[in-house]
Amino acid sequence: MDDMDEINIVPLVDVMLVLLTIVLTTATFVVNGRIPVDLAKASAAAPAQPAPLVLTLTQHQALYLNDEPVSDLAEALKAYAVSTNVVVRADGSIALAAFVELVDKVKALGYTQVSLEVKRQ
Repeated sequence: MDDMDEINIVPLVDVMLVLLTIVLTTATFVVNGRIPVDLAKASAAAPAQPAPLVLTLTQHQALYLNDEPVSDLAEALKAYAVSTNVVVRADGSIALAAFVELVDKVKALGYTQVSLEVKRQ
């Protein structure tokens, strides 16, 4: 059997890898919402729910709002409506008192929808 009777699959593999790259890249854009889309309109559609504010309290008592460091909680939250959902992510090793104090501060500022994010076992 000579070399002419064999099938060369290297070009096929190259084409498939390029197609796979294109599909994965496009899927990433769709998931992240980076592809601009003119959405259809409906009169009975419910309004979009705003993303919740995420407060993170680290084990070293550092406070972050949406992954940005916060020094004054009241000043950082005043740009948001009090009807906004607030999710508190607290490190599992911190004292319960620190978490309760943070939730009390948020509720004292008028935010009523405060929840805790936990990791499911």
